[in-house]
Amino acid sequence: MAQPKPKPKLAGKTRIQAINEDIILAAALEVFSAFGYRGSTVDQIADRAGMSKPNLLYYFRRKDDIYRAVLEKTLADWLVPLKSLDPTGEPLSEIARYIRAKMAMSRDNPKASRLFANEMLHGAPAIGDFLSGPMKLLVDETARTIKGWIARGQIAAIDPYHLIFTIWAMTQHYADFDIQIRAVLGRNSNHFADAETTIIRLIQDGLRPRP
Repeated sequence: MAQPKPKPKLAGKTRIQAINEDIILAAALEVFSAFGYRGSTVDQIADRAGMSKPNLLYYFRRKDDIYRAVLEKTLADWLVPLKSLDPTGEPLSEIARYIRAKMAMSRDNPKASRLFANEMLHGAPAIGDFLSGPMKLLVDETARTIKGWIARGQIAAIDPYHLIFTIWAMTQHYADFDIQIRAVLGRNSNHFADAETTIIRLIQDGLRPRP
C-alpha cells in the first residue's frame, strides 16, 4: 500500500465535527478488524458509522486516510500512559502503574492491538513515519527516565529500550493472542487480573537493585 497523504485536520473544527471523526474512527476499527485493510470499503465504514458516504468523505478523502488515522489514534492512546511516567516517582510503582494501564488497554480494546500488530507484520507501510518520529521521541525520553533511575541506584542496571519492548510484548500478548489464551484457560476465563499480577511481579523482581 502506498504511503497515504492524510487530509489536513479541520482547522477550528466544531464539537460536532470532532464527535463525527471519533464515530468514523470507531466504525473503521470495527470494519478493518473484521475484514482487513484490503477487504474493507468506505461504504462499509460509512454504514457502520451511520452516515452517508459523502458525509464521511468530508472528513477523510480515502480509505487510506481513515486507516492511517485509526492506527495513529491507537498509537497515541497507547503512548499516553508512557508519557505519564514520573521521573521523580518511585520507579517500581511507576512501572507497575504503566503495566496496569497497558493491560487495561489490551482488555478493553483488543481489536486496536490486533489491527496494529497486523500493520507491523506487513512492514508498517501506513505509519512508519509515526513510529520513527513521535513514537521514537517518546521512547527515547522514557529511556532517559529509566537511565536516571539506574544512575541513582533505584533499579537494577538494564537496557531501558528492551525493558519497554518487554512490557509491550507481555501486555499486548493478551490482546493479540486472546484466542490462544482462552483455548488453554477456557473460553470464559477472566484471566486479566492474574496476568497483570504476574507481569508486575516478574518485572519488579527483575528490576530490584541487587545488594
